[in-house]
Amino acid sequence: MGSIEKYFEKLLWNSRHMVLVAVVASVLLSLLLFAITAIDVISLLSHSGEYISASGEERKLLKIEMVAHTVGAIDGFLLATILMIFSLGLYELFISDIDEAKKSGQSSKVLVINSLDDLKSKLAKVILMILVVTFFEVSLSMSFTDALDLVYFSLGILMVSLALYFGSKSSH
Repeated sequence: MGSIEKYFEKLLWNSRHMVLVAVVASVLLSLLLFAITAIDVISLLSHSGEYISASGEERKLLKIEMVAHTVGAIDGFLLATILMIFSLGLYELFISDIDEAKKSGQSSKVLVINSLDDLKSKLAKVILMILVVTFFEVSLSMSFTDALDLVYFSLGILMVSLALYFGSKSSH
């Protein structure tokens, strides 16, 4: 009976390597998102000449559009970063420490992940920043028709502020 138990425990322990599928998929998605967002930024930069040559109301509309696209690019880079942190964290938690990261000395800034709670905490902070950036992006194109719209917008800003406040409190 002991050899069956030993074999079963070895099988269970080695099943953690299934996490490699999530690690590889997350890294690939992260790289893809970095590339897509970089292409969007290049496209945005190529349209900057339109803004320079525009005047008046057209310039104002182009500025709002360019700021919205810039915020969208920040959003894309943040999401790509989430995927990278997620993949590195999963690898470190389930497979092995990343020796190259430890040697470089940079791991203390990113890879201080000792448990799933540490990983969730890091991810939650980046997701919160994505939500803040998305709120800002949407707010750029909002139009207020009456006072109630302004009240709702103000409540949204209050909620975002509270989320940032409590998010920073949790890290101390």
